[in-house]
Amino acid sequence: MILRLLAATMYLAGICIAQTPSSTPVSGAAQADTNKRAHTRTSAKHDVGSGAGDIGKGAAKGLGSAATGAGKAAIDLATLHPIGAATDLGRGAVSTGTNVGAGAVKGTGKILRGTGKAIKHLL
Repeated sequence: MILRLLAATMYLAGICIAQTPSSTPVSGAAQADTNKRAHTRTSAKHDVGSGAGDIGKGAAKGLGSAATGAGKAAIDLATLHPIGAATDLGRGAVSTGTNVGAGAVKGTGKILRGTGKAIKHLL
């Protein structure tokens, strides 16, 4: 039994070693291209657009949380569990506020950063 386990382990280790790619040297142009992509800065248009998208995502997540809380509360009321209904409704409201608030703050920050870049570019 142990011999079979040892053989299987060695077999799998051999497969893993065979699958690893050999390290190939990277040319200077390819390395510079990789570094350029890593340090790319976003434009003012991109910042404003992604900020608006973040606000929309926060609102959509908040709407989903509100609907989930209201749906669970309706089910609890239908099954005569008023305390559970109030709890679910409260959780949905808190999640809604959290999601909308976080999206608004994150989006507004990005929009302000983009606006600052645009003004800086003009002056």
